[in-house]
Amino acid sequence: MCGFVGFFSPGGRSSSRDTIVRMADSIVHRGPDSCGYWADDAFGLVLGHRRLAVLELSEAGHQPMISPCERFVLVFNGEIYNHLELRRQLDGGKDSGRWRGHADTETLLACVADWGVEQTLNSAVGMFALALWDRERKVLTLARDRIGEKPLYYGWQGQTLLFASELKAFRCHPDFRREVDRDALTLLLRHNCIPAPFSIYRGICKLRPGHIVSLPLYDPVRARAVEASPYWRLSAVVEEGRANPFTGSDTEAIDLLEQQLARSIGDQMLSDVPLGAFLSGGVDSSTVVALMQSRSPGAVKTFTIGFDEGGYDEAVHARAVAKHLGTEHCELYVRPADALAVIPELPSIYCEPFSDSSQIPTFLVSRLARQRVTVALSGDGGDELFGGYNRYLTACKVWQRAQKWPRPVRHAAARALRALSPAAWDGLFRSISPALPSRFRLAMPGDKAHKLSDVLMVDHQQAFYRRLTSHWHDPADLVIDAHEPQTLLSTDSSFGVQGFEQWMMAMDAQTYLPDDILVKVDRAAMANSLETRVPMLDHRVVELAWRMPMRLKIRDGQGKWLLRQVLYRHVPAGLIERPKMGFGVPIDSWLRGPLRDWAEELIGERRLKDEGFLRSAPIRRMWKEHLEGRRNWQHHLWDVLMFQAWLEEERR
Repeated sequence: MCGFVGFFSPGGRSSSRDTIVRMADSIVHRGPDSCGYWADDAFGLVLGHRRLAVLELSEAGHQPMISPCERFVLVFNGEIYNHLELRRQLDGGKDSGRWRGHADTETLLACVADWGVEQTLNSAVGMFALALWDRERKVLTLARDRIGEKPLYYGWQGQTLLFASELKAFRCHPDFRREVDRDALTLLLRHNCIPAPFSIYRGICKLRPGHIVSLPLYDPVRARAVEASPYWRLSAVVEEGRANPFTGSDTEAIDLLEQQLARSIGDQMLSDVPLGAFLSGGVDSSTVVALMQSRSPGAVKTFTIGFDEGGYDEAVHARAVAKHLGTEHCELYVRPADALAVIPELPSIYCEPFSDSSQIPTFLVSRLARQRVTVALSGDGGDELFGGYNRYLTACKVWQRAQKWPRPVRHAAARALRALSPAAWDGLFRSISPALPSRFRLAMPGDKAHKLSDVLMVDHQQAFYRRLTSHWHDPADLVIDAHEPQTLLSTDSSFGVQGFEQWMMAMDAQTYLPDDILVKVDRAAMANSLETRVPMLDHRVVELAWRMPMRLKIRDGQGKWLLRQVLYRHVPAGLIERPKMGFGVPIDSWLRGPLRDWAEELIGERRLKDEGFLRSAPIRRMWKEHLEGRRNWQHHLWDVLMFQAWLEEERR
């Protein structure tokens, strides 16, 4: 795992060396082990690299790396898990003697030289972002892995092209203009992240997952007009899965999934440095750890953190799973002061505003793991592939029932739900909870009642889903002089699926997963110089999952049926079966307590007006209602606070 930076400035600059060093040093956390630079001074292209050595710890893995034919120069961030198989293909199964070491970067360069870029990308199994310079054609190619595990930003600033693993590197270049994109800010307020291809800076974009862009820098005018194109599309995988579904028995499906997961996990356990895994005790991470332990000659190192606050602690469940599997388990109970101490670091860790509050425990568990390992496997992706989120179970039922009512009746029901405050709904549910079946004992019923009232007002399922997954419903009204851009969530996309559940899963896999979940994990881990790997997002697992019919994913009112069956071959169901718990922290109560003064300073009425980005009235109203306990506005407020904290850091 590494990080890279680069820029193209026609004609070159005398200060190129100093600039690229500063840019690379700004992301030293992504690669603390070594650094490297390469420049074509006459042409004006400069590359920099920071290395976290995981495979091939010698100089044979040093980057930027030049191909033996000297035509190609590569900087690369990630891991190619099948690179040894690619070498065998290149060598025709014989020992060619062509290899200097066993770095996957060297393998990629050889593949590009022999096969070309697109065949190389389609042959590679892994997570990656890369920049490849073709010295002969004067073409710079940027590419990103299929699902979006590794980040890549790029854009033109005047006559200069900038590209890097993190936005903070751009701030070190003299041509970079720190102009906030107000339109992108509306997306943050809706989604708690800024989805690709947008970024918080005008003129700078994220390369989309599964995309490639080849820039003919010999003609900068033409290069500016080139758009990225997909070499792999999840929508095509979804359509292929529907056209050629799995038709075997349940047992055959379980066997097939276990075999592919075991293969993917085995590939991702390849490392020349200590390796472990995150373990929450839930289905996804427990499955990954169980299959790791089944392939490991010794005890796998596992890590979890716990909180004393009720409703936020999963450490006890992780401990039970770890004991059953026999892992070398490490847990840390985090005091509120420890979690609160992370908050001032968040703007720097995430480079642009990001407001999924589970970023805090993710950072803390990454810091814990880095004390003992350099690589950690994660269970992310199971929910999107196998139907794990609660909305897949409940949203369809709510939508189908709501559509049976005439529109005036739905609107009247929505008004009735809003007649009681969230606090009143919470009190009502507390009083009747002992008499309710367990499935009706809801967390935060008042917020859910008001959220239900919102979705009862919409008239088609795409708008229904967008309401479910939005924080601020009309963010362009909050951001001054802004218009909300079109995204995948605001366009009519069917993906060739059957059923609302499948459609939501396809949407989540292309939006929430790469733009929120994977960003959260990558930045939190790399801030601690920890490499994370996500075996469920091996594209072979993804493609297999989309061949599986919904009856193997959601069954008897429970999600992830197929994945659970694989897990239950290794871990008793009794250790796993419990209500789904998010990986979060009690932001709602912290904002009324230890974070109150910090928040008040950031969203003071005068400050908001002076900065000129956000309208103060709705923010101040929400803040007052939250402090008085009349409504839990933690998500809306955290969106605003993370932007304000980022803006404060930006102006230092």
